Order: sequence, then C-alpha cells, then structure tokens
Amino acid sequence: MAEAEIGVIGLGTMGSNLALNIADNGYHVAVFNRTTSRTREFAETAGPLSDRVTACETLEAFVAAIKPPRPVIIMVKAGEPVDQQIAALRPLMQSNDILIDAGNANFRDTMRRFSELEGSGLTFIGMGVSGGEDGARNGPSIMVGGTEPAWRRVEPVLTAISAKYKGEPCAAWLGENGAGHFVKTIHNGIEYADMQMIAEVYGVMRDHLGMDAPSIAGVFSAWSTGPLDSYLIDITSEVLTAYDPKSGQPIVDVIVDAAGQKGTGRWSVIESQIMGVPATAIEAAVAARSLSAMREQRAVAQARFGLPEQSERREGQAVIEDLEKALLAGKVAAYAQGFAVMAAASDEFGWNLPMAEIARIWRAGCIIRSQFLDEIATAYAERPDTGNLVMTPSFATKIEATDGALRRVVSQAVLNGLPVPALASAVGYFDSYRRARGTANLVQAQRDFFGAHGFERLDEEGEHHGPW
Repeated sequence: MAEAEIGVIGLGTMGSNLALNIADNGYHVAVFNRTTSRTREFAETAGPLSDRVTACETLEAFVAAIKPPRPVIIMVKAGEPVDQQIAALRPLMQSNDILIDAGNANFRDTMRRFSELEGSGLTFIGMGVSGGEDGARNGPSIMVGGTEPAWRRVEPVLTAISAKYKGEPCAAWLGENGAGHFVKTIHNGIEYADMQMIAEVYGVMRDHLGMDAPSIAGVFSAWSTGPLDSYLIDITSEVLTAYDPKSGQPIVDVIVDAAGQKGTGRWSVIESQIMGVPATAIEAAVAARSLSAMREQRAVAQARFGLPEQSERREGQAVIEDLEKALLAGKVAAYAQGFAVMAAASDEFGWNLPMAEIARIWRAGCIIRSQFLDEIATAYAERPDTGNLVMTPSFATKIEATDGALRRVVSQAVLNGLPVPALASAVGYFDSYRRARGTANLVQAQRDFFGAHGFERLDEEGEHHGPW
C-alpha cells in the first residue's frame, strides 16, 4: 500500500540529504537511485529515520509507493539526465502528479519542459535549492517556479524542510515555469561575485600587506560582527585558520589557485547580456575563474614580465577599514546588478518576481545569506518598483559611505599589480551609472560613420546621420 507523501529520485549528496530532511520533518518519503547499491546503502544508513523512508529498487515500485497525487523530486545532474528521467517516469505516473526538478537546471530547459508537459495531465515545477550539503540536510533556501496551484500542493513539505529566518520559512513561489530556476541562477551569479571580491581583498592582505593566513582570518572574523556579517565571511575565516595535517601549513597555502565552475555563473552572465542589463561584477568574477584555470600560461607570463614593484605600503587599521568598506561597496554593486537582471527577466517573461520576497528567502539556508539581505528585503518592500537597488535611501547612503574607500583600495591594487577585477568593475559601474552625460555619443558617431546606423540628437527628435 502506498504510504509515502513525496518521492526523491537521485541519492547523491544533495538528494540523499534532502530525503533525510523530509523524513526528519515527519513526512514519509520514497527514494530511488539508478544505482541499486546506492539505494540500499542509503536505506541502511537512514538510522532512526528509516521508519519514514521507503527505499525502492525499481521506478515502478517507487511510483507505487507514493500516495497520489504524487509529488516527485528529481535530483540528478542537470541537462539530458533530467529529460531521460522524465521520459522514464511519464508512462508510470497519473494525472495531477507533480514532477519537481530540484537540480541546477538552465531555466530555459525548465520552460521547455514545462511546455512539453502541458496537456499531459502532469504538472512540472522547477525548483532552485541553495545551501549545499548542509542546507539540503538541515534547511535550504527554496525557489519555486511553476503554477501557483502546484506550489500550494507541495508548500507544506517545502516550507517545513526549508531554512527558517526568525521563524519565517525560506521557501516561496516566485512565478510561472522557469522563474525559480532563473532566480537560483542569478543567486549563483551573485555568489560568484561575492566570493571573488572576498578573494581579491584576501589577495591584497596577503600579497601587498604581507599578512599570513591566521592574521587574515582574524580580520575576516572581526568583519563577521559588522556590516559584512554573512555565511561567506564566516567560512572564509574558518578556511584561513585550518591547517594541513600533512605539511603543517595553513591549508589555503597548499591549495592550487585554479577555481572550478559548473555553469550557473556563466548562465547568469549570458542572460544579463541577453536582457541588456550590465552585471559587470558577475562578469568579472566568471572571467577571473577562467583566468585562474590558465595556470601554465600565467606562470610563463610572470617569467616574461615579472610583477610590478610594490609601492610604499599604507599601514595600520585605516587600511583594514578601507578594505572592509571596499568589500561592502563591491557587494552592493553585485546585488544591485543581480536584482536588476531579475527585474528585466520578470518583465520579459511576465513572472512578476517578488523582489522583497526573494531577498527574504535568501536570508537563511543559502550560500549568500547575510544580514545584508534583510536590508534588501526592507528596501524593496518600501520601494517595490525601484529601478536600481543603489537608488533606495539606505543603499544610496551605503554607497556614499564606502565610495572613497573602494577607490583607494582599487587604486592601490592597480598601482601594485594586484588583480582586483570584480572590485574594479564596481568602480566602473558606479561611475557609469551616476554620470548623466557619458561617452556613448562618440560610439554612436563611430557606428554611424562605418555602418550608417544613425543616432539621436539632443536638440531634435528622430534618427539622424553625420556629415561624414
């Protein structure tokens, strides 16, 4: 007899922890993995939660174990494996059953799958899940895209397993079809920028101020009690205090300086370009990861050109305070850009994305969680139609308070040959955004000269051409 209230397919790190989270919150869950041995291993290690877990070795048994209408969470590798899993499930499922893709899917794939299942009797949800292994087990941030009736049917389970911020669940319905996965993509883009800026500030302390890992850890630890309080700042401090048991050195000093990426950062950049919305901090962070992978070429380039001589160092607490303010300014730029991209997509696809709600469900569980997000939620609640986060009163004040420090840090870094592409992009973004008369008039003149593209005049309406 069917007993499970929900099912999970895919028992990798995220899927298995999500299933345990569901069981831990009092729901009976059916589980299935393509590799049968993994299913058996999961069942054997479920411990006291095993009474609320039904481990199935065939898809037929899995579907039969769930009470109709069946919600099924698919947690497999994004792309073709999801399509294959949907194709295998469709003949076994019944009208009103819900397929929930909880992987890091491209939102355009989610929109396609949503359309393909229309009229089939099955419902599709694209669900962004953030928080990593710990979040999946103890409470992630959950971003849902699909029909509102489908969300209402799974809302009790998803809000129960989500992270909580002061008692509020960090799970919400954000809009139709690909809305949830799009928001998760931009979340990851902001995450790229946040991490890159933290790394750039670390680089200034290590390579210019000559600080060792434990000393830098102390700085980040102090910052975690101030306006930069966040998960990423917290774990940075922890990472920098960890030692390698083999060499006895700080572990960060023996890690290869080449950062991996799985695609969501690139997707966020691509979509920002498609929407015509600048997301320069995210672009810089993605490019920095690509450059980091070019280790052999970088070594050859250093051998050929060397490194710039270090200028006289500024010393003391004032420098550390500047770095803190610069990081805060860069963070504002990254979030402003990410939210602007989401606003453009909301208009493009008719999602009516709730910006304040997005900030709220990111306050706990997800990788970019911070006190900063509570302020963003308040800013959008007060001004839901704001064109840019930096124009809200509270964030305009932050920009004014940190602008000088950001310029000093970037200037010193450039003079000393220290790469700070994401922080430098923040300076360029602010300067371009706040300048009423820019330099694109010359670009338009050039375009008209070589391609007769035309331009607008300040003193007349219509399209015009130059006297070339």
